[in-house]
Amino acid sequence: MISRYEYSGGVWIDIEKPNEDEVRSVLGEYGISERVVTEILSPTPVPLVAGDAGAVLLVLHFPAPHDEAEDIKSQEIDFIVGEGFIITVRYELVTSLHHLKKLLETEAAVNSALALSTDVMLELLFAHLYTSIRDHVTHSADQLDRIEKQMFSGKEHQTVRAISDSNRDFLHLEATLVNHEEPLSRFLKTLSERNFFGNSFEERAARIAADRVHVVHLIRTYRAVATELRETNKVLVETRQSEIMKALTVMTIIVLPLELIAFIFGMHAPGTPLLQHPNAFWIILALMLAMCAVVALFLSRKRWI
Repeated sequence: MISRYEYSGGVWIDIEKPNEDEVRSVLGEYGISERVVTEILSPTPVPLVAGDAGAVLLVLHFPAPHDEAEDIKSQEIDFIVGEGFIITVRYELVTSLHHLKKLLETEAAVNSALALSTDVMLELLFAHLYTSIRDHVTHSADQLDRIEKQMFSGKEHQTVRAISDSNRDFLHLEATLVNHEEPLSRFLKTLSERNFFGNSFEERAARIAADRVHVVHLIRTYRAVATELRETNKVLVETRQSEIMKALTVMTIIVLPLELIAFIFGMHAPGTPLLQHPNAFWIILALMLAMCAVVALFLSRKRWI
């Protein structure tokens, strides 16, 4: 599907799930070289910057929205930028670009001509893409708040998996955006050197790069929070387990002498004390209670209970 959004002095063409004929038709319209066409027609597993005399190609991968039970997936977006045009090629729905298209359609319905230029449109594209990632990070941060409340309400065992999932989420997001740094920088530098948009583009390029850096810093901050929560949760789990082991140990120390007394008087061997005594049961019970009191007093003096 090919969508066109014309603005002052240029056009943004968005190609979603295209076939080869659609790609060749659009890129041929702007005289894009065969090398760029070849890169567009096949998936590119890593970020890439390429181009010819009239356009520059940038291939980046952006994290896709996903359910909590799913791993983060990446979506490839190919940007071809020249003087007066931007072409984006993608092979699946990208939510942030879909929202931007709806905004432009609404604006076009009100104003017949969009008061934009190509460099402004390029900045707008990246702003929506990085804002989408920022929103995802903020949502994950809200998850951390809920995990923290559960953790300190006695559910530290249930939060172990949730903390690990959040930490993994932030790690994948950070890795994706770190991979953007070098190719995005070269892409923006090449556009500035080609002087497609004039001197004002340097400021816009700086803002595009700053958007990425801001999101990376945000991810690193929340990843540090998730790491601290994991360490705190680990301490709480270990403390809880220590308390359980302490309780079991105290019970064992108290019960063991009682079991020993019961075993001795239960042997019924010749010469066993109180074997024929009519009040043997009550005497043995009193002995057990006395022993229990002595052990409890001993543990209390040692501050073990």
